[in-house]
This record gives sequence, structure tokens and C-alpha cells, in this order.
Amino acid sequence: METSAARPGPTPPPQGPPPHDDAHTGGIPRVVTGRRRTVLLVLAAVAVLSAAALVVGLLSWAPDRSEQPRALTGAERERLAAMRVTNYRDLRVGVRLTAGTGAARTELVGWVDWSRPLVYLDVGGPGAGAERGLLQATPTMVLLRPDPTAVPTPAPPPLVPPADRWRLHDPPAGRGLAAVLDLLFRLAADRPEPPADAARRVGGATVGATPVDILQAPPPGPGASAPPSPPDGQPRYWLDHDARLHRLETALAGVGPVTVLLNRTDRPTLRPVDALGGRPGQPRALTTAERGRLDRLPARLRARGGAAVTLTAPVDAATNLRGSGWVSWSGRAAYVTVADLDVPDRRTLLRADGTGVRRAEVPAATVPGAVESPGRPPLPPPARGWRADPQRAGELGVLLDATLRAAGSPGGRGTALRVRGDTVAGKTVDVVELRTPRGLLRYWIDRAGALRRLELRTRAGAWAQLDLTPATVPRLAPAPRTPMEGR
Repeated sequence: METSAARPGPTPPPQGPPPHDDAHTGGIPRVVTGRRRTVLLVLAAVAVLSAAALVVGLLSWAPDRSEQPRALTGAERERLAAMRVTNYRDLRVGVRLTAGTGAARTELVGWVDWSRPLVYLDVGGPGAGAERGLLQATPTMVLLRPDPTAVPTPAPPPLVPPADRWRLHDPPAGRGLAAVLDLLFRLAADRPEPPADAARRVGGATVGATPVDILQAPPPGPGASAPPSPPDGQPRYWLDHDARLHRLETALAGVGPVTVLLNRTDRPTLRPVDALGGRPGQPRALTTAERGRLDRLPARLRARGGAAVTLTAPVDAATNLRGSGWVSWSGRAAYVTVADLDVPDRRTLLRADGTGVRRAEVPAATVPGAVESPGRPPLPPPARGWRADPQRAGELGVLLDATLRAAGSPGGRGTALRVRGDTVAGKTVDVVELRTPRGLLRYWIDRAGALRRLELRTRAGAWAQLDLTPATVPRLAPAPRTPMEGR
């Protein structure tokens, strides 16, 4: 189990413009000595102190002298109306959010990117419970990397998110974490929203060195915030003269008081995890070379004969699968061990071929490996316990079948687009997306023409991955049939 000390620390935002190419890049640390080391240490200390001062300034505010609430001026109404458009145009910000009070308080630290949209947060506080850990979410999907051993106080997540232990999560709609995430996403819009006539200016303040107006207004849209925030019954917005929001105080049903602090200068580019589709790219038509590699892929797979496979399949919030095994293109069969994260004491053996899918449920001790990384299935297959699966293993079966069909003539080649460049297993690949009758597929093809990964878009909207590694594949004998099946 991961401890709090093992969690990757916060990564400073990258400096300067992003690299022009969409492939990953890396750097080699330089060794420094003597006076240069001393200078760098001094500069690092200054940077840390400056960052700390900036955070303190951003997270504190100095109210002006007490003022009587009054109706908004025309300029104030325009700024409040433009606030969500300004957030949308600013793309992303750092966020620190506190929801609830006392032992039920939950704290979230990280970033929101309204342009995608995507949030990436560390969830902590005494009320986090089973949701303590890292979180990435879109308006329709939440992925959680739980860490019950983490320290209660959250910290900014690592800019490069960990690759393992992510799972689909389905918080109750309109309550708790779901309500908080909905609030964050609703802070941006692509068009102005005129405030209600009841909006008031209730005071002024200073956030860091920036003067702001504290504006009180009913929440926009249906069901945006109920019950409203005390003491005056409506959300309050700390808004500067450029229509940029720095602080929000409100309340949410089933949550209680909520305070949102936005750091307008902390805006790194976020990377979605693989289950959310990975880094965004710029889809385009295939080049002649890319088209040639795709067209030659079936022949290359048949020549290779087979591969070892590992799979990650977030099917839905109650079904997060991990697995490993083999696929044989020469034998047109796949044989894998599958583990469900919610059923750690059981394993499922799947054997898929042209006749269908057969499965056997076995104790976890029968197969080596933990639930997050189960070992390959036993050879020869167990003699008992097999049964035909009329559902053909659901979406996991679709993924296995698509991998076998890749050595034939998979449909959708006419719709193929290059989504982006990426890396997997140390190899540079082109991620090629195809629309097929059985779903949206992505082929990760390296520059030598080898298939390194195959992805399937699930009904939940997540991406299931099957990684392929060159290996000698044993003969995958058919699963034994029971006497009843032979009748």
C-alpha cells in the first residue's frame, strides 16, 4: 500500500512555451559544483520565499472599511456578467476549495481547466473519507486514485499524474463531491450572464495587491446553490476591475459553506490520465507514411504470431478491471486473467476465440499477482469450472475481439485520423483513431509499424487500454467443456 511519503510531490509549473512537437520530451539534469551550486541554492531559496509570499497574498484578503450594501453600477453589472466568460478565456487557474465545516470539512487543491474542461485535484481534509487521494474529472466523468494513507492536508498534485490505480468513481449527483465539482465547472461560460436585479455591492477588499469589489448576487441557472450562503443569503464574489474572480463564498445543499480561492497566475497545462484519453492533440488526416503503417499492420501481426498483453478497463464505477495474458493472432485466440478492483479475492479467466468467450471464476490465490496487477493465467487451463459467456465478456470482450481482428481487416480505416503523437514502453507512437461498427478504437503504432496499444471508448466515456509486448506466446489450448455443454 502506498504511504503518504511515497506520493509524488508537487511539480512546479513549466516555464516558457510548450514544445512545438506533440511527442514527449525529457531533460537530463546537469551536475553543478562550487560557486555555481551556491548561487543556484540561493536563487532556489529566493524562489521558494517568493512563491510562499505569493500564495499567502493570494489566499489572504484585506477588507476595506465597512460599507453599506448598494445596487450595482453599470460597470459593476458588466463585470459580473462577464466573469464566467473571463474565466473561460483565461483557460485555467489554480484552485483551493474548502467545503463543509468541522469533522465533515473537505479540502481540494489543484487546478481547473475550463477550456477542455478538466479538473485535477488532491482531495483531503477530515471529511474526505474514501475519496481521499488524487482526482481528475470532466463534467460527465470522475476518476479517483484513492489513497487512504495520505496526510489529511492536501497539496498540489504532481503535474505528470501517476499512471496506476485510477478508477471510475460515481459520487451521488447534486451532493458532496459531485456538487463541488459542478460548482467549479459552472464558473465558466462562453457568453455573458446578466446578474439579477437583486445583485448588490457589499464592500471592497484587497487580494494580494489587487483591489477587488465584493459583489453579492443570486446564483445563475437552475439549482445552482441551495441553500444560499450566509450571512446575507446569496453567494459573494471577489471580483477585480478586469472581471477576474479571486474568491467565492457560497453554500451547497448537503455540503454546507463553500469557499473557493483562485490563483490566477498558477495555470500549468494539465495532462488527462489515460482513462480520460490522455493528452489532447490536433486530429488530422494520416500522412502517406502513417497510412502505409496502418495498412501493413495486419500482415505484421500475423507474422509476429502473438504478444503478451496487459489491460486496464474502467468499464463503470462498479467495474474497474485489470488483467494480463496473451493474444495469439496465428491461433486467433486470447487467454487472460481479469481482476476486479472491488472483488480482490477472486479472479476471472477468459478464453476468447472465433467460437465465443468462455470464463472460469477462481480464487485469487490460484493466480500470482495483486489485484492491481494480476499474473498471467495458468497453463494448462483448469479442467473444471468453465462456462460459456453469452455476454461475450461485455466491453472487455469487444476489446479482445478488436485486438484479434487487427490481424485481419478491421473496419473504419477510411475514417482513420491521427489524434496525436505519444510514447509507450519507451517507443514513439502515432495514436490513430478509427470509427468502427463496434465502437471508437485507437491504435498506438510505433514508427517501425508495430502495434503497442489498442484502446476502446467504453459506454461510460472512459478509455480501456490493452498494451501489447513482444513475447513468445504458448499454445493457447481451448478451455475444457463440461459434459452438459456437449449435449
